[in-house]
Amino acid sequence: MKEKRSLTTAEEYLKSMEQKVEDLRLLMDVSSIISSTLDFNELIGLVMEKAKEVMHADACSILVYNKKTERLEFEVALSSDGESGEILKKHVTLGLGEGIAGWVARNLEPVVVGKAADDHRHSSEADTKTGFITRGMIAVPLVGRSGLIGVAEILNPLGRDTFSDYDLEIFQALCRQIAVAMENAVFHRESLEKERLKQELELAATIQRSFLPPLPVYEKGILRVSGFTLPAKHVGGDLYDFEEPVQGKLGVLIGDISGKGVSAALFMAKAISDFRYQMHGNDDPGLVMNRLNQQMSNTPRGMFLTAMYAVADMQTGSVKISVAGHPPFLWVTANEVKVMDLEGGPPVGIMDIDYPVHELMLAQGDRLIMVTDGVFDAKNSEGKRLGFEDVVAFAAGNRQEDRLTDLIVDFVSRFTGEADRADDLTIVELRRVG
Repeated sequence: MKEKRSLTTAEEYLKSMEQKVEDLRLLMDVSSIISSTLDFNELIGLVMEKAKEVMHADACSILVYNKKTERLEFEVALSSDGESGEILKKHVTLGLGEGIAGWVARNLEPVVVGKAADDHRHSSEADTKTGFITRGMIAVPLVGRSGLIGVAEILNPLGRDTFSDYDLEIFQALCRQIAVAMENAVFHRESLEKERLKQELELAATIQRSFLPPLPVYEKGILRVSGFTLPAKHVGGDLYDFEEPVQGKLGVLIGDISGKGVSAALFMAKAISDFRYQMHGNDDPGLVMNRLNQQMSNTPRGMFLTAMYAVADMQTGSVKISVAGHPPFLWVTANEVKVMDLEGGPPVGIMDIDYPVHELMLAQGDRLIMVTDGVFDAKNSEGKRLGFEDVVAFAAGNRQEDRLTDLIVDFVSRFTGEADRADDLTIVELRRVG
C-alpha cells in the first residue's frame, strides 16, 4: 500500500490561501444575496444558510433583540433538524446576560466557546427543548446605527473540535454585513407598512367623504345650509348631513365621533347610515335622536357620538332642535350673537334616554352656526388653546359678514399656524335667506 505523503510547507501555505480565496468568494456571495432582496425573512434565511456553509458548521441562528420586552428572540435557527428552529422561535427567549447569547448582547463583545458544557454562561434551555447538543460556538453581537440589533451564532464546527480565531474573523466580517442588511430590511419593511397604511387611510378618507352630502351647500324655500369639515388626520370622526326628512322640512345634523383615525371613520359611516334610515318620514328631531340612540346602543365600548339635529320649516323659519352631548351653537342675528346652550341628553350610544326638543323661530337673515369641538379646542404651536369664548367674540365682531363660517375657519387656521391639528374641525350654518 502506497504511504500517504505529508504536505510540504509550500503546499500547506498554498492550500490555506486557496481556502481563504474560497472564503472570500463565499463572502462575496453573501454580499450579492444582501443586495438582491429587501425582504427581511427571505434575506435572513438565505444569509444564514450561506454563513453555515462559509463557517463549515452544523448549525447557526440569529436572535433579534426586542426593545419592548428587552429579550432576545430566535428569528432564524438552521440545523439538520428542521423542527428545532420552530421550537426555538416559539418557546425560547433570552434576557440580556442570560446564556452566552445574552452575555454577548449585554457586553457587545464576540466570544469563541470551545466546549459549551463547561462554560458557566451557557444556558441549556435551548438544547433541552430541541434535543440539539451544543459543543462549540461563536457568538457575535449585531450592532447597527440604532444600537443592538441581535446576536448571531454559529454552532458546532464540522471536521474539527473548535472554531479558530480565523473563523471568528470571518464570522465578524459576515456579521457586519448581516447587521447592515437587517437594518436596511427593517427600514424597508417599515416603509412598506407606512405606505400601506397611507393608502388605506386615503381609501378610508375617500369612502368617508362619500357619506357626506354630495354638495356642501343646499338651498330651498327660505333656507340655505352649508357644511365644511377638515379632518385632523386623513380620516376623522366628525360628520354633518342635510336632507329633507318630509316635504317642506330641512333636516340638519352635525356630530362628532369619539376618537380619530380609521375606527372613528368607520363608526362615522355607521352613524350617518343609521341616521338617514331613522330621519326619513319623521320631522321630530327628538324622536329621531331617541331611535338613533337605541340603534347605536350596542356600539364598541368607548365609542359614542355627540350630535345636534335640527329640523327647519322651509316656509316659516321655525326650527326644532335636539341635542345629544354636543357643544352649544351660535344664533347670529342682525344685532347680536347668542350662545345657545340648550338642555339635551348624553351622547348617542351611552344610555337609554328620551332627548328633549327645543323650538325657535329664525327671522330673515338669522343664522345658526353649529361647530364641533375641533373649532374651539384648536391649539397653536405653543400649546395654547383657542377657547369657545374666542370663537364667539370673533363671530360677534364679524356677524355682518356674509362669509362668516369661512372667516371662522380662517381665524382658527391662523391661530393654529404650523401646529398639527389635534382634532377634526367641522362647521355647519343654517340661514334664513328669505
